[in-house]
Amino acid sequence: MKLRILLLAGLLVMSGQQAATASAESSPLADAFDKAASGYDVPRDLLAALAYAETHLDGHRGEPSASGGYGLMHLVPKALEEAAKLTSTPADQLRTDDAANVLGGAAVLRAKADALGMDASARKDPARWYAAIGAYGGGKSTANIYADAVYEALSSGFEAKGVRVKPQAVQPERGEDYTPFAAAAVDYPGALWSAASTSNYTAANRPSSAAINKIVIHVAQGSYAGTISWFKNPAAKVSSHYVVRSSDGQITQMVREKDIAWHVKGANTNSVGIEHEGYISDASWFTDQMYRASAALTRNIADRHGIPKTRANIVGHVEVPGNDHTDPGPNWDWNKYMSYVTGGSGNPHTPESVCGSGYKIIDSQALGSAGTVYLLYNPANGNNCVVTIKHTSLGTATATSAFLEVQGSPRTTDSGNFSYYAGPVRAAAPDKCVKWGGSAGSSTYTSPFEHCG
Repeated sequence: MKLRILLLAGLLVMSGQQAATASAESSPLADAFDKAASGYDVPRDLLAALAYAETHLDGHRGEPSASGGYGLMHLVPKALEEAAKLTSTPADQLRTDDAANVLGGAAVLRAKADALGMDASARKDPARWYAAIGAYGGGKSTANIYADAVYEALSSGFEAKGVRVKPQAVQPERGEDYTPFAAAAVDYPGALWSAASTSNYTAANRPSSAAINKIVIHVAQGSYAGTISWFKNPAAKVSSHYVVRSSDGQITQMVREKDIAWHVKGANTNSVGIEHEGYISDASWFTDQMYRASAALTRNIADRHGIPKTRANIVGHVEVPGNDHTDPGPNWDWNKYMSYVTGGSGNPHTPESVCGSGYKIIDSQALGSAGTVYLLYNPANGNNCVVTIKHTSLGTATATSAFLEVQGSPRTTDSGNFSYYAGPVRAAAPDKCVKWGGSAGSSTYTSPFEHCG
């Protein structure tokens, strides 16, 4: 009798755990993605990744982004009109109802796939949606960077608003026309170049024509790719010198610093503008990678133009007289940002940008004041990565190293005279411990075997 009671109690506990798990994995929004994906034969996780790359699954209470996109799926006016026709849903409902918005986004994405001639077999393979995702983004000049952001979200995985996407390695079929942004003759080393429309800024010859004495911090109220696309649209009548990505701190320059970007009304002539991907109401966009990369950019601009690194000269959009914007908003951590501006390395490279898409920092060790060695992990492919980022002698080749040793295997080391970093050193360590470390200047670090499994 006692055994029967114990077994019954165990079954009840298991039942409760299963119910809790089911509850955690089910939500109205998750159901909306399931329904939309099934109804329009779109890969569910890819559809969710598109929404996450656009909005972090935040509909912003029906308010549009800076470029006029609505809802989780960022339906811009043309896409909103198309979604209304395809789903027979009023535009007002598509703007404000999350489930309707997701359904509308799925319908538009499927229409892009149909226009590209994707058959039922192709639609089952997430890797083959690259061109359709780029077309959904709306701008030919930014289609690749838009699609890359979606596949990065799919590779990294995420959980937000009750929707979970597990990390998954998908190598998108980019096609022969793939042309990623490339480093060009930019003002800031490490930035990519993508020119804003000439209708959105004033050609000038600063600092000869006007001194540059302020750096203005903005939050785009939109995604990285969407912001770049908007600044390239002649109808926008706005621009910024730089745009910074949330996930890894990637920086794209769109207006030369000598020219006057239209970002802050009356203060345009004497300032440099930096836009940051995200929304002021959602702190999840403001990653440490973004802060560090943006701060390094700000430090570099300040040094080149003789701008004091103080809050009197590095300001938010909201702080400039005569403006009606509220960015970067209360979630922007000015203390952290300024500490990086005044005490950070100034290195244009970050551990994430060196190791590549999907890698996240799991440990680090300072190498005196000369640099920091980082251990990163990519859940999508199971690889570890070690990189040493220099803080001093930047741009000058000095002795720097990074190494990674999987227990039971030989150590792999990248050692030499480098200008900005050593590495990346990558290796998979399934069910094993790793030893990692590096050197910069006269400082070295070697970890014990750790981070096992």
